[in-house]
Amino acid sequence: MELTRITWRLAGVLALAAALGACGDGAERPVQRPPPSAATDPTVRLQEFAVPDGSHPHDVAPAGDGTVWYTAQATGRLGRLDPETGRTTEIPLGEGSAPHGVIVGPDGAAWITDGGLNAIVRVDPATEAVRRFPLPGDRPAVNLNTATFDRRGVLWFTGQGGVYGSVDPRSGRVRVFDAPGGAGPYGIATTPDGGVWYASLAGSHIAGIDLDSGKAAVLEPPTPGQGARRVWSDSKGRLWVSEWNAGRLARYDPAAERWQEWGLPGQGPQPYAVYVDDRDMVWLSDFAANALVRFDPATERFASFPLPTADGRVRQLLGREGELWGAESAVDKLVVAHTS
Repeated sequence: MELTRITWRLAGVLALAAALGACGDGAERPVQRPPPSAATDPTVRLQEFAVPDGSHPHDVAPAGDGTVWYTAQATGRLGRLDPETGRTTEIPLGEGSAPHGVIVGPDGAAWITDGGLNAIVRVDPATEAVRRFPLPGDRPAVNLNTATFDRRGVLWFTGQGGVYGSVDPRSGRVRVFDAPGGAGPYGIATTPDGGVWYASLAGSHIAGIDLDSGKAAVLEPPTPGQGARRVWSDSKGRLWVSEWNAGRLARYDPAAERWQEWGLPGQGPQPYAVYVDDRDMVWLSDFAANALVRFDPATERFASFPLPTADGRVRQLLGREGELWGAESAVDKLVVAHTS
């Protein structure tokens, strides 16, 4: 991964380099602006918030109290933004930390996949206490990526080194499974009916996890080698996939057992994140266009919203009603799209 305008901290640089290098971005093409044919919507307003220099925020998670968590991957901290004031606070996660993903759990805490610590980390929102759930000793450096909670309150995670697994917060039990096809597990999400699916970037597939046995069953999109990067579910349980290598958005309908794919607008699109909002609009981050891109499933039309700052590189998206949040990893900013 190539990151700009930063002088890296010497402490923990080896762990950070491993975590960043394994993000699997491959060759990142020059930034392109969306063509005139990519429609925009004047009702959507983008706003940016600066975070401390050198943070390189990777993932972001809006919390129920109005604040927003973010992982400061380059400095081994978990950050918290108050959008009302623009003020940020950061919590150190420990020596060697390189946090990747963050989500808000059913307990209201921030849950982090930390590749540097090779552990799942919980941060209490009230006390800021940090608790680690390390992976077993025979599973070193799996390059932890992303997490989701199932409907039973169990956290599931991915590791690009070729694993996925779970943490039961009640017992503290950590389970790790070998991913079918080896390296690549990346994005992960839970469907309305409680199913858990992950996307494999290197494996170019998605996989559904049997929550009892832990076994994963692979589904392959129609385009070979498409680079399924992240996955999200809409309210009907249909799975949406960002295809990094192919520059496409894919949808799998489990009820119909049917795939569909749509090419993003512009030249050489690079869709990284995918997220479905509360109105079932599908959002992506496009590196090549330096934009957030919205897809309306009803009309099958895209709308592009260029980021205010050049070469922002938004790697993950999450939202809450009326807001879509992302972390601009290359420019030390968070961005929100106000959608209502």
